[in-house]
Amino acid sequence: MKVTYYLEIFSSWCAWAEPTWAELKARYAGRVEFDWKIALMSPGDFPASRDQCDWVYRRSGGTVMRSPFKLNSGWVEPARKGVYHAPNLVAEAGRDFGITGDELRLALAHAALREGRKIADMGEAIAVAAKATKLNAKKLRAASESQSVKSRVLASTAIFHDHKITQRPAFILEDPIADKAVFSGLVRLEPLTATIDAMLADTAAYAAHAAHWGPVPKQ
Repeated sequence: MKVTYYLEIFSSWCAWAEPTWAELKARYAGRVEFDWKIALMSPGDFPASRDQCDWVYRRSGGTVMRSPFKLNSGWVEPARKGVYHAPNLVAEAGRDFGITGDELRLALAHAALREGRKIADMGEAIAVAAKATKLNAKKLRAASESQSVKSRVLASTAIFHDHKITQRPAFILEDPIADKAVFSGLVRLEPLTATIDAMLADTAAYAAHAAHWGPVPKQ
């Protein structure tokens, strides 16, 4: 089966979901295929000021997640009017250089949400990415600003919306027997593991039946 994680680099809820994502990958290694895709937030989804952002962080990190640390709102730039695409493009561009894991996008998220760096600026995002991956900054920037990378990001964002969901993180669980489960906005481990276990069990049961009885009779 496959689990697809839809995320936005600047999303604080995606930051809170990262331990869950890491645990899922470790727990089901070799049994489940994992992938992440960008789902850009709309301009209206972003805070209009640092004060507004800090209010959200106090609710999510402090009240809900009981985090021992506070996220940093220094990345917020009201003049951008909610256009913060750069780090998402850089994370996607990393795939063109063989970086399909989590390390690049996590470095970008850490720079923004923990250090408050203004990585909505492409130059700043590239500096973070190049340091984290040792990739050539000039080549990475060219890829990040290419139409092909932009098209991939827009396409994955469109697929996210096709699921009729609005909250990130989102996890789409699919198995070979055409079952699908959609989680939007949840960051806790337990509902995901319970569903994955159920889907794996059902898939195994179908395989066992096929081994004993063969394919469906034509008549």
